[in-house]
Amino acid sequence: MLNTKIIGFAGYSGSGKTTLLEKVIPLLTAQGLRIAVIKHAHHDFDIDKPGKDTFRHRQAGASEVMIISGQRWALMHELREEKEPSMEDLCARFSPCDLILAEGYKCATMPKLEVFREENRSRMDWQNIYPSDPRIVAVITDSKDPFPLPKLDINKPDDVAAFILNYFSFAPKKS
Repeated sequence: MLNTKIIGFAGYSGSGKTTLLEKVIPLLTAQGLRIAVIKHAHHDFDIDKPGKDTFRHRQAGASEVMIISGQRWALMHELREEKEPSMEDLCARFSPCDLILAEGYKCATMPKLEVFREENRSRMDWQNIYPSDPRIVAVITDSKDPFPLPKLDINKPDDVAAFILNYFSFAPKKS
């Protein structure tokens, strides 16, 4: 698929994917890795605000609008009637990096870590992803249940970062 290494964090809403990523990213960057993140939203979202110039440009029909300052830039692309781009197409837009972390994308064809909180077990729509997805390489959880895959403690982001480093054979930074 891609030359860049990529791993997904998959799980149901409320499982703690974003919170876990907030803790794992600094641990990986401390190892000297340049990290990119791609987040999949299953709902209509907009990072722009009605009334702002960029919003008005998009409303007027621009297919892409870029906004830039001395600190950051963002490119907004309106899909309109286009289909959602593939993971490969999206990742190709990133600047060079060592590792892409993908949040969401439960059905994507990439290695994934399933994030599962025991409190979510009571949800009507809950079921583990790993039994039906051979691309799940480990389960990150607070559950005491045994799993047939490597099990990582959701409250130990150091272990999650170490698993990722080992999975991709990144040499740990010497202290």
